[in-house]
Amino acid sequence: MGPRVIAAVLAGGVGARMGASFPKQLLPLEGRPIIEHTVAAFEACPDVDEVVVLMVAEHVGRVEDIVAEAGFTKVSRVLPGGVTRTDTSCAALAAMEGAADTDIALLHDAARPLVRPATISACVSALAEANAVGVAVPSSDTVVRVVPGRGGEAITEVPPRSQLRRMQTPQGFRLGTVRRAYELATADPDLVATDDCGVVLRYLPEEEVRIVPGEETNIKVTNPGDVELAETLLRRLRDASVPDGGRA
Repeated sequence: MGPRVIAAVLAGGVGARMGASFPKQLLPLEGRPIIEHTVAAFEACPDVDEVVVLMVAEHVGRVEDIVAEAGFTKVSRVLPGGVTRTDTSCAALAAMEGAADTDIALLHDAARPLVRPATISACVSALAEANAVGVAVPSSDTVVRVVPGRGGEAITEVPPRSQLRRMQTPQGFRLGTVRRAYELATADPDLVATDDCGVVLRYLPEEEVRIVPGEETNIKVTNPGDVELAETLLRRLRDASVPDGGRA
């Protein structure tokens, strides 16, 4: 038998930039909560064996109800997330305590509800030859490095755009690798991390972090207006999946 694949859907943040009175993961997206769409993608992926959901503590019960109503069979637990992204990732890894180091962990932002099962499978496939992988898309914008200047910020470097990527999720790891990285990271008083691949890159520099091509539709719902954009993209994805001559 191959390694067990465990996906963690990370929804520990409240999404303050959305300005809602409840976590953005519960906002409706075409009539269903965002987090339901996200979990559904992992439920539909044949390579995923188990799903763990990490949710804002006060709303764990609501997500348990969503999971039950949707009939998801791969979700084993809905657990409280942490105060920070790092805390939530650590909580996810703690929930996988009984899994072997050779098993696979997929860490995914709950606020990316349009991830496709094919992207998830690509992550799993890449981990046959690597211990860490991240989904990314080429940067279509020029990105600059800045420092404080006399009248504001000043550009110090314009990295070649061909070498730049915009990271998405899921990010996948052999459990032994990401466990070691976070053991070192959490012992560092100067730890500041928003990205799990970044933690591996910083604390296990000998590990190559592979890139899996992502999709522009795999957006993160962060700001007001992103829900409307996600609904438009969702309709386009659904229409594209309908055979010629058919209707959804």
